[in-house]
Amino acid sequence: MDTNENRKDKVMKLKCVEVYEGLYHQEPFDVAFCPYRISPLGAHIDHQYGKINGLAIDKGIHMAYHPKQNGIIELQSLNFPKRAQFFVNAVPEEKQGDWADHLRGAAKMLGEKYRLKIGLSGVIEGSLPIGGLSSSASVIICFLSALCKVNDIHLEPMELILTAKAAENQYVGVSCGKLDQSCEVLSKKNHLLYLDTKDDSYELIPTSQSMKPYKIAIFFSGLERSLKNSKYNLRQDECKAAAYALMGYAGMDYGTFADTRLRDVPYEVFEAYKDHLPELWRRRAEHYYSEFARAEKGAELWREGDLEGYGQLVFESGKSSIYSYECGCDELKKLYEIMRNTDGIYGGRFSGAGFKGCCMALVDPEKVEDIKAKVTEEYLKAFPELEGRYSAYVCESADGVRL
Repeated sequence: MDTNENRKDKVMKLKCVEVYEGLYHQEPFDVAFCPYRISPLGAHIDHQYGKINGLAIDKGIHMAYHPKQNGIIELQSLNFPKRAQFFVNAVPEEKQGDWADHLRGAAKMLGEKYRLKIGLSGVIEGSLPIGGLSSSASVIICFLSALCKVNDIHLEPMELILTAKAAENQYVGVSCGKLDQSCEVLSKKNHLLYLDTKDDSYELIPTSQSMKPYKIAIFFSGLERSLKNSKYNLRQDECKAAAYALMGYAGMDYGTFADTRLRDVPYEVFEAYKDHLPELWRRRAEHYYSEFARAEKGAELWREGDLEGYGQLVFESGKSSIYSYECGCDELKKLYEIMRNTDGIYGGRFSGAGFKGCCMALVDPEKVEDIKAKVTEEYLKAFPELEGRYSAYVCESADGVRL
């Protein structure tokens, strides 16, 4: 049976097609889709080669498209103004400072490995507001899947993940790890992705039959996020600085600063030398080691079907993100506080990097309406100016992108 959320998502997909037909007076060749993702545990540690828990959700990026034999990429977003246009084999060397930089970067990274001859015209639309669900990775992967299809290129999952990551790292200028792309490619419906970002080994843990039913609630703060203008990259440098200092204090061999990660430093070394670190570096490292342990414990609890125990770890992760990693704005912190005191929410935290954007929560399906009403009422009481911009959605787990 179709739920209201599923019907809404189908309408959005049809709107994408409808706009394409209106612009180009033909049916699209295909409609590509890449899901958004949540990462209940493993927050802020993928760039330090930590372990993560992730789920793709049944909302994401749709793109209606048709191949263009002349090699031109021509894309219109229904979420942003200005149509993007460039040659698939002549991408500008420098980013242009608009929403389409993610797509230019994707074409450039793919073109460095494969000969691209065929372009495409397309219309892109996101199912949910921007911020916290990795829409940037999703739009890149959605576009790459279409670009590969029209050029008859077949990428393996990890190759797609690394190509999408390179687009953000090397072109857009965001120093993200592999969490987002991995969740959106490797996930499987009703399974928890348990990924080690150091060696890319992973497990898809099925939802235990003994686990209580759950849905995924997304609460948008009303403030859109941009990692390019946040302290996202700075936090990574602070983690690396902590690792570099700890290795120096312990007399460990080390290489360049750029290649240093907290994963290289045993916990025992951190315990022995943590008091030598500047306070901010120590806090970042404390978050890394505690979150690494939560991701490992979370995988065990998911396997056992202990949703309540898992949810408590998610709440602990949120607290560590606020006090040790120090991300989150007043609005997101308020949402977190409300979630902690709302019946029917097993666990919740900031979603994504935590600089504006949204919060996610694992919730009791039977209490969804009461949860949405309570969170909405209390949040808008605190921030009445965000009425009309704040929004809440309920989703389910989903498969990763189809290759």
